Amino acid sequence: MKSRMLLVSTYPELTELAKTMADNMDIPLSIYEGGIMKGGHLYAKKAQDHFDVIISQGGTAAAIKSMVKIPVVSIEIGVIDFLEALFKAAKYGDPIALISYRAEELYQLEGLKKMFSIDYKVFPYSNNVEFKKQVESAVAFGKTTLVGMGNCIYEAAQEKKLNSILIKSRNNSIKQALISAKNIIEFGKKEKFRAERFKAVIDNSSEGIISIDKNNIITTLNPVAEKILNIKSEKVLGKQVSDLPPKKIYDTLFSKRNKELDKLIKINSINVLATKFPIIVDGEQDGAIISLQDVSNIQKLEQKARVQLYAKGLVAKYNFSDIIGESEPLKDAISNAKKYGKTSATILIQGETGTGKELFAQSIHNISPRKKGPFVAINCAALPESLLESELFGYEEGAFTGAKKGGKPGLFELAHNGTIFLDEIGEMPLSLQSRLLRVLQEKEVIRIGGDYVLNVDTRVIAATNKDIYSLVKEGKFREDLYFRINILNLHVPPLREMTEDIPLLIHHFIDIKNTEHNTNIKSISKKGVELLQSYCWPGNVRELENFVERLVILADSSIINKDLVEKLLVEHLRSKNCSKDDLGQKIAINISSLKDMELEIIKALDKKYKGNKTLLSEKLGISRTTLWKRLNEIEELSLD
Repeated sequence: MKSRMLLVSTYPELTELAKTMADNMDIPLSIYEGGIMKGGHLYAKKAQDHFDVIISQGGTAAAIKSMVKIPVVSIEIGVIDFLEALFKAAKYGDPIALISYRAEELYQLEGLKKMFSIDYKVFPYSNNVEFKKQVESAVAFGKTTLVGMGNCIYEAAQEKKLNSILIKSRNNSIKQALISAKNIIEFGKKEKFRAERFKAVIDNSSEGIISIDKNNIITTLNPVAEKILNIKSEKVLGKQVSDLPPKKIYDTLFSKRNKELDKLIKINSINVLATKFPIIVDGEQDGAIISLQDVSNIQKLEQKARVQLYAKGLVAKYNFSDIIGESEPLKDAISNAKKYGKTSATILIQGETGTGKELFAQSIHNISPRKKGPFVAINCAALPESLLESELFGYEEGAFTGAKKGGKPGLFELAHNGTIFLDEIGEMPLSLQSRLLRVLQEKEVIRIGGDYVLNVDTRVIAATNKDIYSLVKEGKFREDLYFRINILNLHVPPLREMTEDIPLLIHHFIDIKNTEHNTNIKSISKKGVELLQSYCWPGNVRELENFVERLVILADSSIINKDLVEKLLVEHLRSKNCSKDDLGQKIAINISSLKDMELEIIKALDKKYKGNKTLLSEKLGISRTTLWKRLNEIEELSLD
C-alpha cells in the first residue's frame, strides 16, 4: 500500500521508534529526519501534495502547520517529559538553558522552578538564525547544559563542548500520534469517497441538477443541466440562481413555498419538469437542489421501462420449429397460425388442456410485427379476482392495503407494443370482462386507484379449453367480449387426432429427459410405441411428456421395452380409475338414429367406467350437467 503519511522526525531515536511502531501497527509511513535546523519544515511544504497527513514534534510541527494545507499531527510533549529532561540536566550541576521554539511556550512552566528547585532559563527561537544566536547567548553565561527538542540541540552542544539533554516524547505519545494520523487518513478517504460518489451521481444523472447554498448561490451545475440551459457551468458557478436563464426558472421555483414538485416550464423550446427540494440542516434551510427533466426523455424512458421492467418472463421462447408433428390436423393448425402471425389481430386459441396453446401463442408472437416487443402471459384461472385485476391493470400507491410503494404497472402496460397472452380466459370473472373489453376497444388502461388514462398498444391472444359460446348462452361470458376476442380462431387438435405424431413426440421427449436426468435412453421398442398409440391421452401432449419422463427414469436398458410401457401404462390407468381395457378405447353399438346411438354410447361407457361420472364426462368431453340430463333420458327409456 502506498504511504500517505509523512513523519518529519527531529532525532534518530524518534525515527527508529516510530518506524518500529508503524510496522507493528501495519501503518505505511514515510520518514524524513531533520527538524527546522535541517529544513524539515521546508521538505514538508514541498512534499505535501503526496501525503494526506504529516506528523512531527514541537517547534517543527508548529512551523509545518503554518506552511502546509494538509492536517498536521503533533507528537505531544507532556509535563512529565519536560520535567524528566530537566532532572537529567540538573545532575550535571551546570546552569540549564532551555532552547525552545517560540510556539511551544514552555516558558509558562517557569512556575515549576520553585516547586522542584530546578533553575533554568528559556531561550526562544523562530528560525535557524535565531537558534544559533540563542545558543551563543546561552553559552555566554559560561558552562551550560543545553535542553531542547530535536537533534539540533545535541549537535549544537557537541560543537560547543557542552552537555545536552533532549526532551523526548513517551512511546505512548508517538503511538497516539500514529493512530490519530491513521484516523485522519481513513476519515479523509471516506470524505473523498462520498465526494466522488456524489459527483459521479450528479454528473451521470439523467436529470439536470443544480445545487445552491443558503444564499441562493449556484454551487453545482451538472452536464445535463448545462445541455438543457445551453450554458457552461463555469459561467454561472458562484452566481445567484436568479441570474440563470431563463428567468422563469426562478419565478416558478422560488415562490413562498419551500418545495416545488414537477412544475412544467419551457426552456429553449424544450418542455421541462422542474422540481426544487430544500436542504434542511438542524431545522433550518441550508440550500436546495433543483432537478430538470426533459419531458421527451421521460416519455422514452417510460417506453423502455415498459419493456425492461419486470423483464424476466416477458420473452417468448418458442417458435414454430419447436412444435413436433407431421399429422395433417397439426399442419393445418400451424399453417393457420402462421397466417395469423403476420397480422396484429386478436386471436382466440381453442384446445384441450395440454395441447400446447401457449406454444402456439409464443410462436405466433415471434413471427409477428411485434416480435421485438414483450410477450406477457397470465393464467386467468390461477388468481383470485382482486389479484387478477391488479395484475392486469396495475395500481397506484395507496390504492389498497398492502399496495406496493410507488404503485405497480399492470401487464397490459408491460405488454405495450407487444403481446399479452390471456390463458384460460373462460375463467375470467364477469366484473373484469367489462374492463378487458374497454381495453380492447379503446386501447386505454386506468390503474386501480388511478386518475389518469394510459394508452396501450397491445395485441391480445386468448386461449381456452372450454366452449366459450356455451358460456355465453349460460350468461357466464359476455357476448360482446366473445366476438371481440374471436376475430381469428385457431383450433389446436388433441393428441388422439394425431396418433401418427406420437412416435415423433416420444423420441423428442426422450432426448429432452436424457439431458435433464443424465440418462442414456436411445429408443423405445416398436411394440411399446404401438401400445402408447392405443391410448387416447386425455391430457394430450403434456400427459405424454410426463409419461415418457417416467419411462426414461425407470428404464433398465438403453431401449425401453414393451413390458415396461405396459406396466407403467396399467399403473397410469389405475391411478385414473381406468382399466387395461381402456387402451383400445373401442365399444360396439348398434346403428340407429343419432340420438339413440349417443345414448347407447353413454350407457355402455357408464358401465365400462363403473358409474364414475367425473371420468365419464371427461371421456365424453361434456359437462356433468349435460351428462346428468342424458342419463335421465336413458333411465326414462328403460322405464318405458
